[in-house]
Amino acid sequence: MILTGTEIIESVKNGSIIIDPYCLENVNPNSYNFRLDRYLKVYRQFPLDPKIINEYDVIEIPDDGFVLQPNILYLANTTEVLGSTKYVPTFNARSSIARLGIFINLSASLCDIGFIGQLTLQLYCVHPVRVYPYINVGQMMFWKPKGKIVLYTGKYQGSRGAQTTKIHKDFLGN
Repeated sequence: MILTGTEIIESVKNGSIIIDPYCLENVNPNSYNFRLDRYLKVYRQFPLDPKIINEYDVIEIPDDGFVLQPNILYLANTTEVLGSTKYVPTFNARSSIARLGIFINLSASLCDIGFIGQLTLQLYCVHPVRVYPYINVGQMMFWKPKGKIVLYTGKYQGSRGAQTTKIHKDFLGN
């Protein structure tokens, strides 16, 4: 069952949903709009290798915007710290952003229950598109789980800033 906007407001008030900073105007009928932060990460060398830490460059989005180029993966993060220990968050691009040809996640729209942090977004576009810092890019939905809750404690817990892949940690000791 998905939470309505009024239930999101109440859950933020009682602490069962974390959104920081929180803006009441970003509450929708059944989601919360989140914003794009100011920094992007772009992998530097190819092919990427899941067994190692891949090098990257950092790009600061100026106030007058930055043009995303097609066929480049940009890692970004939400301005907000988001999450819940009671509900399962999922997220998608706002339809207005998708209509510009921007994907904000390629296949990772589920946040584990218990994750609290800034989301890493995988920005990818089909043609050049200008983005601006702090623009509302996505919507987070909150779902009521069924069954015993086991909270997330994985390698991305508490993330601040865009996170490059940490899959190399899965290979340690192998």
